[in-house]
This record gives sequence, structure tokens and C-alpha cells, in this order.
Amino acid sequence: MANDSKQKLKIFDTTLRDGEQSPGVTLTVSEKIEIAKQLSRLGVDVCEAGFPIASQGDFEAVQRIAKEVGNLTNGRSSGEPMTICALARAVPTDIQRAYDAIRHAPRHRIHTFLATSDIHLKHKLKINRDECIQRAVAAVQFAKSLGCEDIEFSPEDAGRSDKDFLCQVLGEVIKAGATTLNIPDTVGYNTPEEYGNLIGYLVKNVPGGDKVTFSTHCHNDLGLATANTLAGVTNGARQVEVTINGIGERAGNTSLEEIVMTIYTHPSSFPVYHNIDTRQIYHTSQLVTKKTGMVIQPNKAIVGANAFAHESGIHQDGVLKHKQTYEIIEPEVLGIPSGQLVLGKHSGRNAFKTRIESIIKSNPIYEDVFIGTDAEKATIMQKLFDSFKKLADTKKRGVTDQDLYALLDDQLNVVGSGRETYRFRSIQVVSGSGVLSTATVTILDTTAKPAAGGAGGKTEGGAEAEVEGVERCDAAIGHGPVHAVFSAINRLIGFSNILSSYEVKAVTEGSDALGKVLVRIQQDTSPASSSSDAERPSKIPRLETEEEQGSFKAQGSETGETWQGQGVDEDILVASAKAYINA
Repeated sequence: MANDSKQKLKIFDTTLRDGEQSPGVTLTVSEKIEIAKQLSRLGVDVCEAGFPIASQGDFEAVQRIAKEVGNLTNGRSSGEPMTICALARAVPTDIQRAYDAIRHAPRHRIHTFLATSDIHLKHKLKINRDECIQRAVAAVQFAKSLGCEDIEFSPEDAGRSDKDFLCQVLGEVIKAGATTLNIPDTVGYNTPEEYGNLIGYLVKNVPGGDKVTFSTHCHNDLGLATANTLAGVTNGARQVEVTINGIGERAGNTSLEEIVMTIYTHPSSFPVYHNIDTRQIYHTSQLVTKKTGMVIQPNKAIVGANAFAHESGIHQDGVLKHKQTYEIIEPEVLGIPSGQLVLGKHSGRNAFKTRIESIIKSNPIYEDVFIGTDAEKATIMQKLFDSFKKLADTKKRGVTDQDLYALLDDQLNVVGSGRETYRFRSIQVVSGSGVLSTATVTILDTTAKPAAGGAGGKTEGGAEAEVEGVERCDAAIGHGPVHAVFSAINRLIGFSNILSSYEVKAVTEGSDALGKVLVRIQQDTSPASSSSDAERPSKIPRLETEEEQGSFKAQGSETGETWQGQGVDEDILVASAKAYINA
């Protein structure tokens, strides 16, 4: 079915709002902006940037996204910027706050909501149906009075609401000025048949429904979010509310990549088309994983590590003979690195630079790696080249695209964290079973000026670096090598914190693979954290076994600001130290 005979399906991404409500997820303003920029490159139609009334930080994040991302058109096939949306309860203060945050974007939307199910009206809101209609209409009218022409209304818990009452409420908000009607299955209760029938019923019976867009918003409590959303599309919904990797409250939301790729693989089954650039899906998924700290389950559809892995001998034989025997999607369609050998230890600077430029051209997110003057860009390229040569000397099977992506991610993390205050130099670790581990760590403190005639900074490859500073060295003991390394770094920087997340993954296969470590730390606000360096207690959990070091999540506690860092190296302890310093 050709696109000219299909209707446009709007992709409404709520990763930055509903997705951030996932337990343990906290994004900084800069992280939200970075994700929003990538959502724009992905081709998302509407970005729900946050809930401005929730906090001053949320307001500032939405406002900055509206100003800095709201006018971007780079890489968008539509040529139009992404609509920036903010959530608001059906009360004037919320709606005003939302409008103040989004009004700077050329395309902006207010999304207001009010519960309509009897259980919510009776036990949560303590109002009757007539008052529910009055509040909903008043909210939409107020949003329109502010000059906002794009207004979305959601009847919360619509999946358990009376259908005829829903028709009545939705008909009235259309009269008041609503342009999109979002039908949420708030608690993930509906089955595909129930939800599809609900959408179909509303499309046919809501007065004025032919003048608005019906939208889906499904939760995954029963594992039916994707199926329910597709049932909604089949029955007339022309907007889907989704998140990257399906993150969200409780069991999560509908996954963007699952909806997009289902329509991609079954073009004749759905009367819609979308403007998503599927080649950006993998990198968007990885970015959200890195920023939120939420690990993707290996068997996650589309973007999981095992999505294109085949262990069965029969399957392997079939794929080798013809990929489509057991693969319905080519990894390249999603932007997944091919893994082919591209460079080796004998490759020169020009070959390396050409390959890096090629990667950046197809993945604009890495443009942020090379910022500043020409001299600064040359220094960054030299640093990457030094890291590449070091890696190429140790990898028997050569350097793959995945390795290069990892090196770029590592540098992107440094750029995203602002000025590089500390730079990793070296570590020495002594560890064994039944004994405490000892770690000696050396870092370059770029905030300190070297004494006259003192040693200047050197890059890991030995070339002169532009960064000046003073080398500092300290040692510490710990319950395991990672604990010891982190404790030594704490002593060096004089900062007390709590390790909230520690994750390790192999970038490629083989014993010589690069290891990528992601850590999240939180400021320790306990009274003990104000003690002297020597007395400062360690808040880093014991990571004694390989399994514990591979994936650790601390129990939540009341702490201060959260930071995140990433490190890449063949040595997991070195990668861990880099990640901790970058955080």
C-alpha cells in the first residue's frame, strides 16, 4: 500500500515525561536536552518534554528544550520541527506553567488530563460525572485562552471508564477546543480486543470526532502495550504515545521501536505511515539506556543484545545461507553497527579519520564530540587516534565499528559532562580471594597549575596534550578491586558519594573485547559526609564477585544530586576508573 493512500501516524514520544517516572530514573537538564535532540533526529512528531509544575528543574528542562530543540529540522524528512508538549493537570496553575515552558517552540502543545473512570471519580477526585465534564471543559478553554491552538486532552483511566460517558466528556472538550483526544489504558488492564473496540467505538460515536486526532497511550502491566496500541491504530487511532525501550512507570509503556518496526515489516497490514528514520533507532535506544541507567533486557525485541543472535545450529545454518530464513529485519535498518573489520594496528591517521567522519555523517549525535576551535578539534581527534592505536595493538581480530562507536561514546561522555576536571592516568591493583584489595590510582587534576619545570600532561598514547594540570596519586583498600579503585578516587578528589548503579558490558565478542562501564553516583548528604577525608566513610557497596561487578543496583536512599559517567577500555578496572572519574 503506497504512502499516498495511507494516513499519517503521529509518533508522540513521552520518554522524557512518562519514561522518567520509571523507578530510579533521574535525568539532568542537559541529559534531557541531549535526548530531545536525538528524538528530533529520529523523526518523532511530538516530544512530551516534561511536567513543568512538578518542579523548577522540570520547568527549566521543558523551557530549554522548547528554545533549543523546538526549531531543529536537521535530519527530519518532514522538514518541519518537532512539536514540544508539556503535561498539565486540569487546573489553571498547571496549564499556565505548561504554556510558559513551551511557548518558545514554533510548534507547541498543552496536554491536560482528568480521570473519567467511576473508581477515580469516587475515590480519588471525589466528584460526580457532571463536575468532571465541567472541569475538563474549563481546562481546555483556559489552555485555548492562552493562545495555544494545539491542545490534547486525556481522560485518565479511559480503559475502565463507561463508554457512553467517555463520548459525552470527549464531545464537550472538542467543542471547547481540544484537537487531540488521547485514550489511556492507565493501568495496563485492557486486552487488545477490548482496547481496539474502545478506540473504534469512540471514533464512531464521539460528537465532532471526525475533526480531531485520536491517540493511544498504553501501559505494559500485562505485557500487552504494543498489541493494544496496534489494535488502536487498526481501529482509527492516528497518534501513538510511546517511549524509547518501553520505559515508564511500573512495567513500562508502549515501546516506540516495536510499533515502528511492526508497521515497517507489515506495511500492508496498517493503513498508516510514519516519518521515523529507523536508522536512528539503535543509537537512540543506546543513548536513553546510557542516560537513564536502565539496562535493556537481552531478549528485548528490536534493540536487545540477543535480538539478532542465533544459537540453534539449525537457525545458524539457515542465516548463513540466507539471512531472511530467520531474520525479518536487517540490523543495518536499525543503525546497528555491522561489526565488520574496518581498521587494524597498521591503519594510519587518515584512514582512521575518514572512518570516524563516516560514522559521524550517519550518526549526527557524534557531532558534539568535535566542538570548539580547529585546534581543539584536532586535539580531540588525536586523543581518539591514540586510544584507537592502543586498542589496535591489543586486539588480534582488529578494530570493529562497535569499537569505534565505543570510543566516540567515551569522548561524548566527557564532552557532555562539561570541562574535564580530572583525567585518568593509571591504576595498579592488588587483589585476591580472602584478602582486602589495594588500589593505587593516579589522576591529572586540571584545576591545579603545575609548578615551574613540573611535568606536563600527556595523552595515553604519549603525544603532547593541550591539558595542563598536576598529577595526584593515592591508594586505598576495599572489599574487591572495584571498591578499592573507587575508594582511592574518592580520596583523591575529596568527595563523598554513594554508588547507585554499576554496569559492565562487552562492546564486542572475544577475550580481547573492549569493556564499557556505566556508573551513576549520588551526592552523599548524610552528616557523616562532612567528616575529614581520612575519616570519611566509604558508601560504595561491596562488589566482590564477577556477577556482582557485572550488574549492580543499590537500594534507593535519600541522597543529593545524581551524576553519571562512562568509561571504555580493554581492562574493566581501567574502564571502571574512567567512568567513576567522568561521573
